[in-house]
Amino acid sequence: MPQFPNILLHAIPGFILLITVEVLYAVKMQKELYEVKDAATSISLGLGNLLTGLVTKGFIALLFAFIYEYRIFTIPYTIWWGWVLCFFADDFSYYWMHRCSHGIRWFWASHSVHHTSEHYNLAAALRQTWTGNLTGSFLFWSWMPFVGFHPGMIFLMQSASLLYQFWIHTETIRKFPKWFEYIFNTPSHHRVHHGSDIEYLDKNHAGTLIVWDRLFGTFQPESFRPTYGLTKNVHTFNPVRVAFHEWINIGKDLRKSKKFSHILHYLFGAPGWSHDGSTKTTKEIRKELKK
Repeated sequence: MPQFPNILLHAIPGFILLITVEVLYAVKMQKELYEVKDAATSISLGLGNLLTGLVTKGFIALLFAFIYEYRIFTIPYTIWWGWVLCFFADDFSYYWMHRCSHGIRWFWASHSVHHTSEHYNLAAALRQTWTGNLTGSFLFWSWMPFVGFHPGMIFLMQSASLLYQFWIHTETIRKFPKWFEYIFNTPSHHRVHHGSDIEYLDKNHAGTLIVWDRLFGTFQPESFRPTYGLTKNVHTFNPVRVAFHEWINIGKDLRKSKKFSHILHYLFGAPGWSHDGSTKTTKEIRKELKK
């Protein structure tokens, strides 16, 4: 059984160093990029994500190993092209997981945690879910061991993707050359993704390659500075409340459901759906604005 390094753990000192550099830059340039309590919440959620991952990733590893035993091909991890294929397969899987996390409330309940900060900085990149693995986000990668990718390859590529996405959480970098902006996810593209403005909602779901958004119609260029956070912000720095706020909201909605169809929509419909029209989905808001 091959052993692949946990590059995210090795990258933690680098994360701390880069956040420190960004804070010093913000102080020098007198930019309000950070708020102490907000950054502390992000770091706390990141640490919680690491702790929950110690438990959940063990189960996922066993499941992927089981699926791998029934693989239809064997993609070698000792040859370069196997890793190239793994990169594209992982990035494609991430795009659809991320897109579904904005379109299906069950997944949004976990992913929304990442969008709760009203600041956009490197610390916000650490603001990660505690419940994502428990509620099935890993299923979007379950096809990979079946077609022949070793589970260790998958986990390593997932870590590399998260490592790439760390540095794009910044306002200190404006734009890269056009060719780079056309192919790769960049700070500019990802700022759009974190915007709560109606023009920016549910756009730019890329991990590393922005080409998936261009191919599947979810790309939006940055045309103005986004308003960061949720359309309805949580107004708390308590990491536990942030981690579970949307699950609590789902529970409240389920209690007022009068039909089984309402329950299904509140669980698996688009975020914002309501049986009485009291809240709106992104599509409904855009439709009303067009009228």
